[in-house]
Amino acid sequence: MYDQTNHLPALPGVGYKPQHYSDLVANPAPVGWLEIHAENYMGAGGRPIAQLKQLSGHFPISVHGVGLSIGGEDALDPDHLSRLKHLCDWLNPASFSEHLAWSTHESAFMNDLLPLPYTEVTLKRVCDHIDQLQDTIGRRMLLENPSSYLAFDDSTYAEPDFLSEVSKRTGCGLLLDVNNIFVSATNLNYSPYAYVDAFDLDKVGEIHLGGHDEDEDDHGAPLLIDSHGREVADPVWTLLDYVLERSGPLPTLIEWDTDVPEWPVLAEEARRADIALSKLNARAKVTA
Repeated sequence: MYDQTNHLPALPGVGYKPQHYSDLVANPAPVGWLEIHAENYMGAGGRPIAQLKQLSGHFPISVHGVGLSIGGEDALDPDHLSRLKHLCDWLNPASFSEHLAWSTHESAFMNDLLPLPYTEVTLKRVCDHIDQLQDTIGRRMLLENPSSYLAFDDSTYAEPDFLSEVSKRTGCGLLLDVNNIFVSATNLNYSPYAYVDAFDLDKVGEIHLGGHDEDEDDHGAPLLIDSHGREVADPVWTLLDYVLERSGPLPTLIEWDTDVPEWPVLAEEARRADIALSKLNARAKVTA
């Protein structure tokens, strides 16, 4: 089985945006690591690659893929895999992750990460794709739980059980997006805390937090959209505390991908994550 050659520290991280480069170099605290979207760094050179090389000398880097379509019916794109391998070879990231979703069909590319039915057929396809990916890049990946807006009648697995079985069959780790749990639980009317209780937290190598937008469905019921365009909501911070009390400290990322704010706003979100991790460490010392 593959494992990461490096590991992320159990500290706050942020999704890297080029407009924050100077701030990160000058005063990164409390940020302990950075995450990039793989597809933004698959080119041969230029300023993005040069900045990433500089940052990789100061921070552990997590590479987060958004375009591989691991859950798609079609075979994985060999050109995409090749460019991804090249990125991981020279960058040697501390972590690589992708989504439990699909976004391509034949020659069509969707703008969204689309959901899957949790069946034996889907399970085999996802596992085959993860095996191919891990063999190609030569390292273990983390698979992220999705944000959901509908459920499939033909699903035979609950989502936590499906993810756990994928991990068992492929040896991959899991990425737990706490905001995705809250969004899905609200949209599909189940308890986010029961979801966490059912999740295989021992397999989690990274946590994500992001903002969501509030809307209503056609019947007037709450509908949350995983937008990554605002601060993390207070109930999601509360859910994070619940996760960390059960998992122990983990690398915890702030994702903010649309309407990206000035650095002080993003740094304040990272400080809230640092407080959550610090409270956990303080309790552990008292217990010891």
